[in-house]
Amino acid sequence: MTEIVNRPVAPREWGMLFLLSLLWGGSFFFTGIAVKELPPLTIVTLRVGLAALLLLAIVRAMGLRMPRDRASWTALGGMGLLNNVVPFCLLVRGQTHIASGLASILNATTPLWTVIVAHALTADETITGRRLAGVVLAFVGVVVLIGPGALAGLSADLLAQVACLGAAVSYAFAGVYGRRFKRMGLGPLPAATGQVVASSLLLLPPALIVDRPWTLPLPAPPTVGALLGLAALSTALAYLIYFRILASAGATNLLLVTFLIPVSAIVLGASVLGERLDARDFCGMALIGLGLLAIDGRALAWHPRAVPQPRRVP
Repeated sequence: MTEIVNRPVAPREWGMLFLLSLLWGGSFFFTGIAVKELPPLTIVTLRVGLAALLLLAIVRAMGLRMPRDRASWTALGGMGLLNNVVPFCLLVRGQTHIASGLASILNATTPLWTVIVAHALTADETITGRRLAGVVLAFVGVVVLIGPGALAGLSADLLAQVACLGAAVSYAFAGVYGRRFKRMGLGPLPAATGQVVASSLLLLPPALIVDRPWTLPLPAPPTVGALLGLAALSTALAYLIYFRILASAGATNLLLVTFLIPVSAIVLGASVLGERLDARDFCGMALIGLGLLAIDGRALAWHPRAVPQPRRVP
């Protein structure tokens, strides 16, 4: 079997990346509703727990079987730790002390860390000057899109900022770590299901000890709806798409989605809520678009020497 190194993202994969950005962008909306009534750890646990129940029901309805061997569940536990437990808890810690705009900018460093981690730990996602320049350009676009005012709180709470950066690094390692599921023969649905099941088992004990959710009042219908949206859309469906992209496009290409999430939020705000777009928004989106085009490489393919031919790994 041959694997193409640093290949461009296929049009179908771009479509899935945009859909994933919408689903994860919506999680900020759902979380904003839920935190008014529920503590953060309870929200995170309910998010992955309800998603696990939903995905297990889908697996059963489709007649699929979850893995039963120790090696698979050890890998799924590691993925759940890196992709859910650690980053979710760190982001909650960070966002209780710094503005959401700054947290979003720090989270958008995920592809930068992924480029480094993938280069160090894989043979087929090495750093190229074009890809690194594209990542930096897209990151600048995120800063412009969110607004330089978000940087005003930089160093105001160093531990909170380090927590958000730690979440980005954890996502980067998760993207590289998750590549093993394709080699193990674990498809997107079992991988997504196993990950949230493992995450639920890891998060449940601390949530019960810290939040004591049985002492909390019953949440109002909007909060219940937000939790269902978080679980069904921003977690269950999102991770099905996540693992499908990871298997076909690789970790570095997959985590470009963090650049698209602010764009999705801006576009949704303008189209659904009637919010007004200004020149800064268009400038930021243009920079992100140029960065993604540079990373993809096909925009330069009009000149035969502009883009190196993909190297094949046996």
